Amino acid sequence: MPEPTKKDETPNGEKESVAPDSSEAPMPTPEISLEVSPPPPEQPVETEGKDPQPIEVIKPVQPEPVENGSKEPEPEAVVVGAKEQVESVNSEVKEEAPSPCSPPLPATVKEEAEPVVTEVNQPPEPVVTVVTPPPPPPPEPVVTDVTQPPEPVVTVVTPPPPPPPPPHPEPVVTEVTQLPEPVVTVVTPPPPHPEPVVTKVTQLPEPVVTVVTPPPQPVVTLVTPPPPPPPEPVVTVQVTPPPPPAGLEECVCLCKCTNMCMCICKNVCVYIDKDDDATTNTPSPPPPPEDANTAKKLSIELPNDSVHVSAMGRKDSVWSLGEGQAPEDLDKPVDTPPLSSLLIERPQGGSITVGGDISFVAKVEAQDLLRKPTIKWFKGKWMDLASKTGKHLQLKETFDRRTKIHTFEMHIIKAKDNYAGNYRCEVTYKDKFDSCSFDLEVKELEQSQSVDIRSAFKRSSEGHEDAGDLDFSGLLKHREPKQDETPEVDVWEILKSARPDQYEKIAFEYGITDLRGLLKRLKKTKKEEKKSEAFAKKLDPAYQADKGGKIRLVVDLADPTVELKWYKNGQEIRPTPKFIFEQKGTQRILVINNCGLNDDAAYSVAAGEEKCTTELFVKELPVKITKGIEAVKTTVNERIELECEVSEEGAQVKWCKNGVEVPTGPRSRYRVKSDGLKHWLIIDDASKEDTGTFSLMASGGTSEAKVQVELKPLKIIQDLQDMTVLLGQPLKMHCEIFPGNVPGRWYRNGQLIQSNDRINILQRAKNHRLEIVNSTLHDAGDYTFVPEGYSQSLCAKIHIVDPPRVHLESLNFPDNTVTIVAGNKLRVEIPISGEPAPRVVWMKGERVILDSGHRVRAETFPDHTSLTIDIAEKEDTGNYKIVLQNEAGEAGASVKVKVVDIPDPPEVPLVTEVGGDWCSMTWEPPIYDGGSPILGYFIERKKKQSSRWMRLNFDLNKETTFEPKKMIEGVPYEVRVFAVNAIGVSKPSEPSKAFVPLAVTSEPTMLVVDDVTDTTVTMKWRPPDTIGAAGLDGYLVEYCIEGTDDWRVTNKELTEKTKYTITGLPPEAKILVRVRAINAAGASTPRTLQHSILVKEVIEPPKIRIPRHLKQTYTRKVGEAVNLVIPFMGKPRPKVSWLKEGQTVDPTQVTIRNTDCDSIIFIRKAERKHSGMYDMKVEVENHVDTAIVDIQIVDLPGPPQCVKIDEVWGGNVALDWTPPKDNGNAAITGYTIQKADKKTMEWYTCIEHYHRTCITITELVVGNEYYFRIYSENMVGLSEGATQTKDSALIVKEGMQLKNPEYIDHDFKEPPKFTQPLINTFAIAGYNATLNCSVRANPRPKVIWMKNKIAIIDDPRYRMFSNQGVCTLEIRKPSPYDGGMYSCKAINDLGDALVECKLEVKVPTQD
Repeated sequence: MPEPTKKDETPNGEKESVAPDSSEAPMPTPEISLEVSPPPPEQPVETEGKDPQPIEVIKPVQPEPVENGSKEPEPEAVVVGAKEQVESVNSEVKEEAPSPCSPPLPATVKEEAEPVVTEVNQPPEPVVTVVTPPPPPPPEPVVTDVTQPPEPVVTVVTPPPPPPPPPHPEPVVTEVTQLPEPVVTVVTPPPPHPEPVVTKVTQLPEPVVTVVTPPPQPVVTLVTPPPPPPPEPVVTVQVTPPPPPAGLEECVCLCKCTNMCMCICKNVCVYIDKDDDATTNTPSPPPPPEDANTAKKLSIELPNDSVHVSAMGRKDSVWSLGEGQAPEDLDKPVDTPPLSSLLIERPQGGSITVGGDISFVAKVEAQDLLRKPTIKWFKGKWMDLASKTGKHLQLKETFDRRTKIHTFEMHIIKAKDNYAGNYRCEVTYKDKFDSCSFDLEVKELEQSQSVDIRSAFKRSSEGHEDAGDLDFSGLLKHREPKQDETPEVDVWEILKSARPDQYEKIAFEYGITDLRGLLKRLKKTKKEEKKSEAFAKKLDPAYQADKGGKIRLVVDLADPTVELKWYKNGQEIRPTPKFIFEQKGTQRILVINNCGLNDDAAYSVAAGEEKCTTELFVKELPVKITKGIEAVKTTVNERIELECEVSEEGAQVKWCKNGVEVPTGPRSRYRVKSDGLKHWLIIDDASKEDTGTFSLMASGGTSEAKVQVELKPLKIIQDLQDMTVLLGQPLKMHCEIFPGNVPGRWYRNGQLIQSNDRINILQRAKNHRLEIVNSTLHDAGDYTFVPEGYSQSLCAKIHIVDPPRVHLESLNFPDNTVTIVAGNKLRVEIPISGEPAPRVVWMKGERVILDSGHRVRAETFPDHTSLTIDIAEKEDTGNYKIVLQNEAGEAGASVKVKVVDIPDPPEVPLVTEVGGDWCSMTWEPPIYDGGSPILGYFIERKKKQSSRWMRLNFDLNKETTFEPKKMIEGVPYEVRVFAVNAIGVSKPSEPSKAFVPLAVTSEPTMLVVDDVTDTTVTMKWRPPDTIGAAGLDGYLVEYCIEGTDDWRVTNKELTEKTKYTITGLPPEAKILVRVRAINAAGASTPRTLQHSILVKEVIEPPKIRIPRHLKQTYTRKVGEAVNLVIPFMGKPRPKVSWLKEGQTVDPTQVTIRNTDCDSIIFIRKAERKHSGMYDMKVEVENHVDTAIVDIQIVDLPGPPQCVKIDEVWGGNVALDWTPPKDNGNAAITGYTIQKADKKTMEWYTCIEHYHRTCITITELVVGNEYYFRIYSENMVGLSEGATQTKDSALIVKEGMQLKNPEYIDHDFKEPPKFTQPLINTFAIAGYNATLNCSVRANPRPKVIWMKNKIAIIDDPRYRMFSNQGVCTLEIRKPSPYDGGMYSCKAINDLGDALVECKLEVKVPTQD
């Protein structure tokens, strides 16, 4: 809420300017500021009614949370309607002053206080009375009684200062009787006054009672409790009149009204002279003292707010804030940007009724701001409200110097319905920006239909001075009960249905003389908007343009042929270069170029008999200063020209000197000249008084410059010279000026110098001399010679210097050496002397030690200098040089600092040898011994995973080697070393690399020969029995020729496998072989083969190992790839050959690749010609092994042959065909038969996968004629084409009889017969194996699997399957034990059958 403003306070004592009325004399507009504070402690209120009508009394309750999150209730706003604005009371005039517009009110003074009495009798509308007790302790009570007001009344009572308040506060009595419209009574608790005042109309002897007569609407009495914290709240309505013209104190209206723009006695308002106390009946309040918190109120009256419609030439001149929001948009949440560092309090949205007042407050913290931020208030997206301030809108700015907070307030006074909408507040400061949006909702007041508007808006014709003006006082003075008189004609309905240009005619016809008041009341009434017949889209309510800019007014016509005319203030607009008419389809556009202030007017467009209007607001751009004033320095009697350039020609500017406007009249010394954008201020004959700050003020900025006018200079032939004199030497100063014989005075540092025994002052004509014998330090300073009669003086600076010296003899250090233990603080102070104070520089080598150093710093004082080392380190050891310099010379000295410390840690120890429980270690001495010899070392060790170190020696070890013992094998250890000198023990060295005490493994086991060739021998062995904690890194294989002891290493790198082939051996040689196991501890004892090996290859007969899936026919489709791998065995490398059907395999068709152990057949894209039996032959010398691979490449079959219709009967057709000529190199698995009606020839499938070559198609439609076609099918799929019947089958209607042939059923029973026997199989141990066979029998046989003639029953190692006659036995992960003879036996009622095979299970060998 806005900051409280004291009653009758005029901010800063400033006068508010009001725009003049174009038809009448300028009238001041009162300024009303509303201040609402929480009420004081609750006073008892008793309510008594004559009728049991329910009365609601609201007690103090917890307030509901408001939008901003606070639970504190919002203060009640005082609603002042349109009539209340007209009838507000001027509190500056005494009650005794007679008024021709209203009767005087009696004023009486009561000694005894009376209670609060509120009486309401038969109000036609709901009445809400808010009673807010005054803060304790108040003075005597104030009673305000308003009885039977015909219109709403606002009463503000401000009693004179009473004596000190009594101990017991008295309540306030407010009585309201028979209110036709809502009454708002605001009572301000009086400040201390000499005596209490009671203003009363009706004497009320009754006690504290609130009497409510049965009303047509419920009456609500609201008592608001005070919040606990002070200060005590007060509801204050402050009425501040606008400033009168120059020379007058204030405006006193004879009718005591405050709203001068609507006053009934405008022509008789008088201004009271400041000095004429006889003309005033009430002393004006003293102006408030200036304060940092004084509010700056901006109140600029808009010209069209108080101008009659006939004077302005517009239909309406009410100030508008632009288009309001639609009702459905008011409840929508407003997107508020995130809080920035500028706004600390944001304005909150609100809701008021028409004619009410509301304030919005924004606060900015100025703690870090160098100047005031810039704030702008907008309505909608573009309308700047700074140019709309006036009687309906006021902007205030305050600054609290204590809290450093800027407060910006926007007050909307006597709101109108079109003020509703979205508003925005923007704050900018340099590159910072913040904004906040909020909504205002304006609610319509219920209009009383019982008022005769013709009588209310007629002007009085009585013989008063204001006869002929609108007389609202008739509504105030009438105290008798008003009789409801229904007007003969409903003028409101006539006005609602009439066009705006007919309003004046209707008002004249029915005797209504106040047309403007009538239009305002009419605007508040609700009327339906008729849909325009001429305009599809009308003009916007308002437009805004910048001065010199361009604006386009666009309307959309429903009928493009209608004649269109544009008007400005009722005058028709003709096409000119300024006003251009354009049309685009149904749009008609008025373009206004180079907008000026005279274009700020009301515009309308007429299409036939219809018309729509709008207002154009032209915003005048501020005049900016493009080139500022330059500073001027000159002498007297010279000409001065100050030049400035602005952004606009013909702009009004103002020249000021020291903030005061310079006079530019005919007799003034100042002349002003302008040419285009440039402006000059000319002073022809400058004087000393013209010195000051001159400024040029424009509407968009200010430029300042300093002007300095000095006397003409004295001619100096020889000036004083700055001198530097050694201490004790004579000082002589000399100057020569013109004219001669000008006396003068000598000054030193501003003090007058007098002659004495040591100082001589001499003058000879133009020469002036000052001589000082035996100069001292006090003689140094600034010397000035001032000639009498001239403002100019001669100055010189004298320096008395003394050479610097360093006094090291005062130090009692031998050889100027200071010894300090590291870690301690060292401070060395050395006395020095010299004048001026010498500049002291401490240096260590080439590095300068500064006084701002953190740990090492040098400080200099007038009589000594010091070196400070807070925490001495070894790097601080060295020579420190001191250099002293001043104007008299230079001196130097040096001091040696020695820092002793513990030694550095030794180098990282190195473990050179490791045993089973010991190791050997060595290290290097530390680089820095701390300035003291090394006395010995301490050694520690720890386990790698542990953090606990164990000392190994308690006596110092003088050497740099050590041998730790008693360690655990296989556990990683680390060791470290400490160095010791006379100062102490060093920090530990870095730990050594982790090492593990280890032992070698045992020898490998089971060394045997695996393979022998003519040049190689392959050996195999087992790992050692004992490996140990060091693990096993690998094996080393060695050999030697039998009869020698020359063992040769065959593998340069360790092998982790237990098999190795020795290569490069001489054929038929005998060798011995041995193997060692290697780990981190070293090599084990070797395992040697007991007998020698003859290097000669052994022949192994070849053997082909056909994969299981190749033992049957290998089938692939045409176009697929064939890749077969057939392994084989044999030594030496066998010779492999392939034949196809007895012929050599063509390498261009089939690719064959042979290796030492397998042969690969690869066909990239198989064709049917690749089918056949492939013979494989493997030869090793005279040994041969063969195998056969059957490859079948299959393709789609051809269509069937010779499809014919055998017979047609009823709805059936018998078909017969022969198999296809080409079966695709695979058996035909079935046929697909389709049919098609001859009419549509759309094919439908009758049956699929049919195995026979004849079929009967049934359920054909009688009367249709059918064709049939058949596809053949094999394992690849359907044939690409189908064979169709040549003839069609016509399904004849009834009358034909089909003789069914007799068939003898075939007997399909047969005993079991194995169509595919079991075959001998090899299996690999650990891999599943399967045995397969197929059997045919009818009925279905029972299958029994046997191993070695014993039936296999419920054995989990076996699984048995039977599907479509294929019997499968799966053996899970067989072992050599599972080998043997397996049998499959099938049994049914007609017999049995048996097949056998042999299964061998091989154990894979380890390579």
